[in-house]
Amino acid sequence: MLLRLPTSLSEARRCLADGAVPVGGATLVWAQWQRDGFPEQAMSLRRLPRATVVDAETLGAAVLLHQVDDRVPEVLRRAAASVGTGAVRRTATVGGNIVGSALRCLLPPALVLDARATVMDGDGTYEAELAEVVAKRPLMLDIRWRRPLVSGYHKAPGEAGGPPPLVVATAVHAEEDGGRRLFTAVRDGDEAVSGSVPATADAGRVLDALEGTALGGLPGPAWDVVRREATDVLGRADA
Repeated sequence: MLLRLPTSLSEARRCLADGAVPVGGATLVWAQWQRDGFPEQAMSLRRLPRATVVDAETLGAAVLLHQVDDRVPEVLRRAAASVGTGAVRRTATVGGNIVGSALRCLLPPALVLDARATVMDGDGTYEAELAEVVAKRPLMLDIRWRRPLVSGYHKAPGEAGGPPPLVVATAVHAEEDGGRRLFTAVRDGDEAVSGSVPATADAGRVLDALEGTALGGLPGPAWDVVRREATDVLGRADA
């Protein structure tokens, strides 16, 4: 297998045109390749500057999970730190977790940050909704978001080989009209659902409104965690 390491967007497009298979740390595909055979060409974005950015509003797809630090919002940093073991986090990438993984621990945080992805195809780069990225699995270069006032992350304990543990991500954003809005996203099983409501001073009303979104269909135990996490982030936004 030839591993190609493009250093520019034009070179990355040529790799795609030549049939190179995008791969991050290969943590998700190595066992499959050993079983089914290796592709003729693979492509890593680890030398592409656009894909290795870490700052307050952007996270590159080729960034390793252990490199996600306090430059990004709390919800993303804590999510990255919760994935696998230290050895996994030193190999697995942001793009692999969001696009390639069935678990997608970083997806709920990206949703509550109201993030969009920059992706690439044969025609060039463009912005895409996260739902499109998850469904179509294009080559992702980065995610960009609005900076929240506060954010939070909860991941229930899980067992290796067991069902995906519950993930609840929350964030409060300032709105252009001077108000605030609460964003909440949950991974319950293999699916992620999200909702957002105005974050008024009455926390009880905010939670009632949140129950009227897609999150209201969650089972009771999951909804209890949502209420607790939402109450916490609303309190910190008011502090």
